[in-house]
Amino acid sequence: MKSRLFALLTAVTLALSLAACGDSAKEVADKAAAATKAAADKAAAAAKEAADKTAAAAKEAADKAAAATTDAAGKAMDATKDAAGKAMTATKDGAAKAADSMAPKK
Repeated sequence: MKSRLFALLTAVTLALSLAACGDSAKEVADKAAAATKAAADKAAAAAKEAADKTAAAAKEAADKAAAATTDAAGKAMDATKDAAGKAMTATKDGAAKAADSMAPKK
């Protein structure tokens, strides 16, 4: 009888221990799930922040490139005007010299 009682008490103790462990395992699993979700949220926030910074840097670079292109186009236009003016002056001077050389000498 004592051995049956001992076996019964052992079985009850084992069952209670396993039940307690089962609750602990569930708590640990819940904590792990919460930690995983928190880490995923932080990673998503970091990825969004990096994407926002990349987009801002790309916009700034595009704005600078547009400004540089406009500046270069303005300088090219000024250089073309200058070259055309010099060519016109040279043509006038050449024509005047040609006319002078063809005029009868007195």
